Amino acid sequence: MKSRHADCQVVKRRGTLYVINKTNPKFKARQGATKGTRLSKKGVKSL
Repeated sequence: MKSRHADCQVVKRRGTLYVINKTNPKFKARQGATKGTRLSKKGVKSL
């Protein structure tokens, strides 16, 4: 992942890459979600 803004920070948490930007939140991004971190719909079992 590339940082798209001067204030972007790339952080790796639990195997997932996140781009965080506190000054301009529209640059938030996420890549590489694993089975345990995928967002699941309410009432649907996670993988």
